[in-house]
Amino acid sequence: MATAAASQVAFSAPVGGSDRAVRSSGIQGINSLSFSNKSWIGTALACDSKAAAQSRHLCRAVQQSSKSKVSVAPLDLESAKEPPLNTYKPKGPYTATIVSVERAVGPNAPGETCHVVIDHGGNVPYWEGQSYGIIPPGENPKKPGNPQNVRLYSIASTRYGDSFDGKTASLCVRRAVYYDPETGKEDPSKNGVCSNFLCNSKPGDKIQMTGPSGKIMLLPESDPNATHIMIATGTGVAPYRGYLRRMFMEDVPNFRFGGLAWLFLGVANSDSLLYDEEFTSYLKQYPDNFRFDKALSREQKNKSGGKMYVQDKIEEYSDEIFKLLDGGAHIYFCGLKGMMPGIQDTLKKVAEQRGESWDQKLSQLKKNKQWHVEVY
Repeated sequence: MATAAASQVAFSAPVGGSDRAVRSSGIQGINSLSFSNKSWIGTALACDSKAAAQSRHLCRAVQQSSKSKVSVAPLDLESAKEPPLNTYKPKGPYTATIVSVERAVGPNAPGETCHVVIDHGGNVPYWEGQSYGIIPPGENPKKPGNPQNVRLYSIASTRYGDSFDGKTASLCVRRAVYYDPETGKEDPSKNGVCSNFLCNSKPGDKIQMTGPSGKIMLLPESDPNATHIMIATGTGVAPYRGYLRRMFMEDVPNFRFGGLAWLFLGVANSDSLLYDEEFTSYLKQYPDNFRFDKALSREQKNKSGGKMYVQDKIEEYSDEIFKLLDGGAHIYFCGLKGMMPGIQDTLKKVAEQRGESWDQKLSQLKKNKQWHVEVY
């Protein structure tokens, strides 16, 4: 989910300027997965539980990724030639079941992010990089008598889910909370409806779901040795978690990744990092195939002495990134809409320093289908 500055902390950012479809993204977790560093036996904790505050990332997933690759099923999920699209629509949503909800960030993270695992029974298959729609309960305040609008969330798991059986999907949800700019106090009446519904859900709760939707962020797999540069802010890391699990954790017979995956993740501080232990385990296991750079705006400084944002990290490695793009690398952007102007300005500046026209280069990247953007 999105965050907003000043008076609206963790404000639920709309897509296309309306409340019709709000996007978010994902982490890990399922019945035997806890975010505790000490236990992965897995009691599903409610998102509000402070007991999970320190336990923000992996456990079973780290254990899995530190061993040989995990078998997945059913393998007929690999047989489709085209991604599933809009299997369930707003007028006929699918009723899914909450498996677990866990806090996914540490105690010093600004705001709260939850990892939500959903059981769809294998009835709503999806591909990595797609999204689900969630319809929160209640009446649409702008259309009395009608249900709430659909909110879109990027899926944070592979098509096999965190249980590797094709029956679940995971979402990473930033709880959207509104603070009155004058009093500084929370105003629950203006909090994000869907994010709070999901973060407050308990195992066994039913939810209304649509989708899957989206094609722009699908992982191109025709070349298993391709380079994938992934840039995210906050919960925008969700689709990349799916990519990386498919590349490095799962034993997928028809996809043996041998290329380079390079992740840039921008968050406020160390406690805000999502999937950090999972990603770090890939670094140890696949040092030639995975790179991971973090921009911690409240803990790091850029070369000018200001806060370190993801675009500063991109500038730091810009020459290498441009060479990889020239060689056919795919580049992905997912997260807050506000991340793009700074990134575009950085890329334009670097292109000019190299004697290139950024507009022409961008046009060529789009033409070659190397440029993938999903922001909210």
